[in-house]
Amino acid sequence: MSVWLIDADTLASGRFVLSPLAETLGCLRDLETEQADHPGRRAWMDAVLPAYRAHMSENPVARRIVREGLIALKTNWNADFLTPAPMGAFEPSFEDEVAVIRATPPAKARADLEVSVGGPLPEILRRDDLPRIAADAITEVWRYAVEPFWPRRRRVLEADIIARTRQLSRDGWAAALEGLRPGIRWLGDGRLQINAAEYPPRDVSGAELFLVPITSPHGWVSWADGVRYAKFYPCAGELAAPDPAAVPRALARLLGEGRAAVLTLLDDPKSTTQLVALTGLPLGSVGRHLKILLEARLADRRRSGRSVLYYRTRAGDTLIHAQTATPTVTP
Repeated sequence: MSVWLIDADTLASGRFVLSPLAETLGCLRDLETEQADHPGRRAWMDAVLPAYRAHMSENPVARRIVREGLIALKTNWNADFLTPAPMGAFEPSFEDEVAVIRATPPAKARADLEVSVGGPLPEILRRDDLPRIAADAITEVWRYAVEPFWPRRRRVLEADIIARTRQLSRDGWAAALEGLRPGIRWLGDGRLQINAAEYPPRDVSGAELFLVPITSPHGWVSWADGVRYAKFYPCAGELAAPDPAAVPRALARLLGEGRAAVLTLLDDPKSTTQLVALTGLPLGSVGRHLKILLEARLADRRRSGRSVLYYRTRAGDTLIHAQTATPTVTP
């Protein structure tokens, strides 16, 4: 197993962040392997796979970079320049992140690909413009396969971060890390198992530690100059849009159908934008319902990056659960 040696200060300062680039790389890998293990992901893949196939058929060098640098069946090691460590901001722009790949010296890009290939590069990859080709291809995938869906994906990822942050504050790092797949867990004595691969332990004491959720089922690790280390892990949420929530009839009579619908939907953290989409109510109406639910202490809110996510309090859960045996109407 691969183990990172972490001191108390590094662990205490570790934080969860978002990465549009990491989400794009995960999607790029899934599109290349044509793997989708969930109905929501399959619907997305069916929608964008034709564009991906056409894009890559016109860019054979880019496709070879993806297959050798991200799939890497022989070595199971990503080309480091393709998976840079987070920049430190909670949610950097995609453009800033991909610029790091574009600025890679050509010699380093070739050297990184040699490691992932496990030997000399094929002739098609012996060139100096690999960073530009890779960055251009990743940017195109972002534009047609990820960016149109980013608001929904961001909400899923933010909800995962909030849930894990709550667990961290309640149960500590050991519990929070235990649920990160694949293969990551806290071993004690300053040892963090990163995956099941057999690599020598790596001392990351004194460095920055980032945990980055992605919607792809395949995670990875990265680091930069020995000062920033990151674990990219599959988040717990799913991409499939939930069905409209069934609102208990008695709750609708008590609160009004709109407010009851909002409260029912807050079983996991959601933004006002997501609530508008799910309820069909105007933004102003959702805002007024949330204000009243907050005042009644049936809901609470928490900032996650640039978004504010709302969720039910224990009192709100009690009110919902008390109605589960009653007839329902759909908002």
